[in-house]
Amino acid sequence: MDFNLRRSIPVAMAAGVAVILAVSIAGSARTDDDGPAEARCSNRTLRGDYGFSIDGQILAGPHAGLLRGVAMTHFDGNGSLTQVDFATINGIPAWSDWRPVSGTYGLNPDCTGTAELQPSDGSPALHLRLVVVDRGREIRTIVVGNATGSTGTKVR
Repeated sequence: MDFNLRRSIPVAMAAGVAVILAVSIAGSARTDDDGPAEARCSNRTLRGDYGFSIDGQILAGPHAGLLRGVAMTHFDGNGSLTQVDFATINGIPAWSDWRPVSGTYGLNPDCTGTAELQPSDGSPALHLRLVVVDRGREIRTIVVGNATGSTGTKVR
């Protein structure tokens, strides 16, 4: 084996080890959207617009019945949200047009969280529990205190 070949084998091996280390380090660098289970979500995970399908049943009160609705919610990535929604109760519109809503949300590292919605029409605030799945592309919610919930999918 000539001298140049003997020197190039260790250099090639060192270069290969360097590439493997670089790939390993890059693979372990995580963002809020795809990090390890103990730290994969934060308020930044929710950014952009989500379309929601709302379903459930209001069991008591003046508006008891089957609830169906849709909403378009914008999450700012910093814990604030805006939304427009429309719903029916027993097939009858719950309000006459799209209803503006504002609110706040907070996500835990395990992708669970809460939200509070303040409807513009004077309706009571809604308190939600939520989970974020599919790296922030889907949100599943329930409303605390009644049998309604929703599923939202990222639009853009």
